[in-house]
Amino acid sequence: MGSKTSPGNFFEDFQLGQHIVHATPRTVTTGDMALYTSLFGSRFAINSSSEFAQSLGLQQAPLDSLLAFHMVFGKTVPDISLNAIANLGYASGRFDQPVYPGDTLSTTSTVIGLKQNSNHKTGIVYVRSIGINQRSETVVDYIRWVMVPKRNPEAPAPEPVVPDLPDAITCDELAVPFRLDTASYDTHRSGSPHVWEDYEVGERIDHVDGMTIEEAEHMLATRLYQNTARVHFNQHVEREGRFGRRIVYGGHIISLARAISYNGLANALGVAAINGGRHTNPTFAGDTIYAWSEILDKRLLPDREDLGALRIRTVATKDLPCSNWPYLDADGKYEPSVVLDFDYTALMPRRSTVK
Repeated sequence: MGSKTSPGNFFEDFQLGQHIVHATPRTVTTGDMALYTSLFGSRFAINSSSEFAQSLGLQQAPLDSLLAFHMVFGKTVPDISLNAIANLGYASGRFDQPVYPGDTLSTTSTVIGLKQNSNHKTGIVYVRSIGINQRSETVVDYIRWVMVPKRNPEAPAPEPVVPDLPDAITCDELAVPFRLDTASYDTHRSGSPHVWEDYEVGERIDHVDGMTIEEAEHMLATRLYQNTARVHFNQHVEREGRFGRRIVYGGHIISLARAISYNGLANALGVAAINGGRHTNPTFAGDTIYAWSEILDKRLLPDREDLGALRIRTVATKDLPCSNWPYLDADGKYEPSVVLDFDYTALMPRRSTVK
């Protein structure tokens, strides 16, 4: 009798060009937004106040960019990374449409690269995933790569294909859903007087605050996204694994770092692009997350005088405050305390729009 359950895919189950339609469509609600706020404490005004969002030309307060990302990402896990050993990185991510309560999100993925590792036991799978709303409009489009075990180490490997990934999304590729009128942006309500002109390339910001992760929180968050990866939930199995305990979903750390970054980047109006990202060390319940950011670049947007773009690197650490900018050691390797290296682009109001 054939099995009706799925053990998830192994490396040899993937084929270059393979197109995957993921279950299950998800209609997002204000409840999802409230739960996300309770988990991360994000204070960005655009996601907290419909009145504030409408002053920026939006119909109401949208989902946090990263909540939309996690919802889309979660759909891919049963097919792409249920058995993954590690989610290795992100690139070429774009946020094209705001997501509002009532929108229904669906995801598809295409395998764009495959490479067996030298141990013949694992391989790297590169996928491009696209999340759409009920009108078939793209809301999130990104690339990630994961290390997946082989079912049979003796199985022949495919010809290696590693995609050529861009260093960053260019300004003319960014979607800009906001429209600010002159002197319409209220920095008192947003929580900071600092706008695009106030940031300099090379500037570093210690976001100061720390947040300790509780076991129930990271599992609740991952269930919110319908992310089924066993490494986050099943202590019965994970106590025999590499770490002896469940690991925290890497996206949880991205959201924590983004929420913490409010103190210093309060006027960053969501994540417009993911240029690159790496989960550099595992995180566990009980760890306290801190973050610091560096301004990598600042650009004017084509034909726009109300907004500018900041390219930002946010580095998150565990159990180590960031006053000394922990990052790489003398050998160019990530320090053990560093758990996230996230390179993204945010849109920010310019001086002419401020009340």
